[in-house]
Amino acid sequence: MKIAFLTPEFPHPKIGASGGIGTSILNLSKGLTNAGHEVSVLVYGQNKDEVFEENGVTFYRIKNIKIKGFSRLLTQKKIQKLITKLVIEKKIELLEAPDWTGITSDIKPKCPVVIRLNGSDTYFCHLDNRPVKALNKFHEKRALQKADALLSVSQYTADLTDQLFALKRNFTIIPNSIDIDKFSFDDTIEIQENTILYFGTLIRKKGLLELPLIFNEVYKKNNKAKLILMGRDASDVISGNSSTWSMMHSLFDSAAFDNVNYIGSVPYDKINEHICSATVCVFPTFAEALPVSWIEAMAMQKAIVASNIGWANEVIDDAQNGFLVHPKAHSLFADRIVELLDNQKLRNEFGVEARKKVREKFSIEVVAKQSAKFYKMIIK
Repeated sequence: MKIAFLTPEFPHPKIGASGGIGTSILNLSKGLTNAGHEVSVLVYGQNKDEVFEENGVTFYRIKNIKIKGFSRLLTQKKIQKLITKLVIEKKIELLEAPDWTGITSDIKPKCPVVIRLNGSDTYFCHLDNRPVKALNKFHEKRALQKADALLSVSQYTADLTDQLFALKRNFTIIPNSIDIDKFSFDDTIEIQENTILYFGTLIRKKGLLELPLIFNEVYKKNNKAKLILMGRDASDVISGNSSTWSMMHSLFDSAAFDNVNYIGSVPYDKINEHICSATVCVFPTFAEALPVSWIEAMAMQKAIVASNIGWANEVIDDAQNGFLVHPKAHSLFADRIVELLDNQKLRNEFGVEARKKVREKFSIEVVAKQSAKFYKMIIK
């Protein structure tokens, strides 16, 4: 098959910063190309138009057209023209796009369109309990209604999206995936005892304003504990503050703050080294669809304490391959972290079970096979 992905992001030096959507496309692309399928990735929002090939994937960088009041529509027409060309010249058989801001709302390519839910703006605004822009919601609903088929990375995200947009449509659930060969435990890297790692964007919706309060409780019970934060700092949409990291400072007790280290963004191919050296990984998030970061840590046999909201039990089985706790239950969240810091046997048991689950459910081979089967059904 010949599959194209339309995306606002992808983890590549030429393309720029990327989050979960880009990472999930990277992993799925690898799985599909390994299985003999042909993949193209179309990335809009770029600073130049460019075509290049790498690792069997053809990339199309798309520069947005900027004319006040018409930028979105003209960019969509530009994207449609490119897709039409690829359908004719490269025989592209299917286009997959994310639900975020409904980029395909006014695109009518001459091939089937699949929307994969990784969380729309409407979805995340609902989880954050803040208003969504009416235009974003309009385009997102229109894109979902027009799509030939709908995928979702979790059942929770499918159910809530269906409810928020009153769609009454069927969703096929296929989770995000990771390369378990790349994210595997490396016994040559020394584990730093009593280290707690959070990796991901520093932003309110991922529980970063709860994490200092949780760590304060951890520090009271284990003053050797160290918190390491890794990822891009982000502005806060509610307060307007330009830095979530700066907002976190005052939430730490002064003694606990001495044991906190924010190392900033790390290249994607270096993330696993930091995960490997950590004792425990934590994810106190309020808003996700199906977090790739959790799966990466699980694949590396790390004991995890994570949020128990919504999608969480589709990733982690509480007390079997990790602990699930509500992010606002600061004391209980801290107790679970301390329990894992103090109990190597339990950490090891969780880690073994976590990697087993990733191999069976979230590996690129498994997810690519599920996706290819679904694509063939839609193309036919």
